[in-house]
Amino acid sequence: MNFAELSIARPDLAFIAHWVPNNAHVLDVGCGDGVMMDYLQSDKRCSGYGIEIADDKVLGSTKRGVQVIQQDMEKGLALFGDNSFDTVLCLSSLQMMKHVEALLRDIVRVGKEAIVSFPNFAYWPHRVALLKGRMPVSESLPYEWYDTPNLRCATINDFRDLAEECGLEVIEYVALAEGRRVSFLPNLRGDLAVFRLRKKVTAKAAH
Repeated sequence: MNFAELSIARPDLAFIAHWVPNNAHVLDVGCGDGVMMDYLQSDKRCSGYGIEIADDKVLGSTKRGVQVIQQDMEKGLALFGDNSFDTVLCLSSLQMMKHVEALLRDIVRVGKEAIVSFPNFAYWPHRVALLKGRMPVSESLPYEWYDTPNLRCATINDFRDLAEECGLEVIEYVALAEGRRVSFLPNLRGDLAVFRLRKKVTAKAAH
């Protein structure tokens, strides 16, 4: 898969991909059908693994040539040592987890950097739906309340606070709408939040 194909199929992934350096060793947590790892391997010469639990998605990743480990993300990443990867991806998966904080800490433990994305619950159409007394349904939250796999709802501000509580440094964060960066009122106008994170370097560690 080349960049043009990725941009058409998943513009959000195309934007996120530019944060992953060439030749990086990557772990994609919740890799789905492997489209992101497929692109990173073929166009950016990256190596690494995907983690996925669903049988059909594991098969889809394998067909793309992605090395995938079938495992429940809730069980953590204990099979990987500290800083095993240059970049760990967790794209539109974290909100499906029961233990978000624990997984977030684990993601940043095994990766020198992490890129996390999730639906922004503060997106203005979501707010309008709530004002109308309805749970929001949108492109980034496409499920009805009774069949959604999403267990958590967060805003950009919420996640930034969580990162601080976990002792993580936010390198950069953006809001996307239809795969394009939103600069003005991002917490209101962006339907997808994307964060680049890493462990904070303490003064003791720096020495």
